[in-house]
Amino acid sequence: MTMNYDLHQHEDVARIFRALSEPSRLTLIHCLADGPHRVGELSAHLGLAQSTVSAHLALLRDAGLVAATPDGRATLYRLANPGLDDLLHAGERLVTPGTEDVSHQGHHDDSPLVTAVDTASTGRPRTGEAVLPNPVVPA
Repeated sequence: MTMNYDLHQHEDVARIFRALSEPSRLTLIHCLADGPHRVGELSAHLGLAQSTVSAHLALLRDAGLVAATPDGRATLYRLANPGLDDLLHAGERLVTPGTEDVSHQGHHDDSPLVTAVDTASTGRPRTGEAVLPNPVVPA
């Protein structure tokens, strides 16, 4: 039986794993699995500088793992492929074998998601958008 290994495909997969090789980026992926977020929200949740979070998001975006959508003067980041969260959970199961697979919803049980508020104009919640509590809002 002849095996056909596609080296180019392996290089693409290796690029993805390199992008995921930093713990803060894995945490970002988990946050984005709960819905789209702005840099300031992610920065406040992770306790990292906005510039650091932006650099991590840029690397994840270049790897095709994260997508960005303009939202007024800000940018909303989301997972480019929802299956990425399943990959991270598979990695967690490798680290802690024998544990039950928990729900992929609500990674932030200790910090539940709330609805985003349009602070730019009306102060009304935006429909369908989940954000982390205590978002950082530019003055």
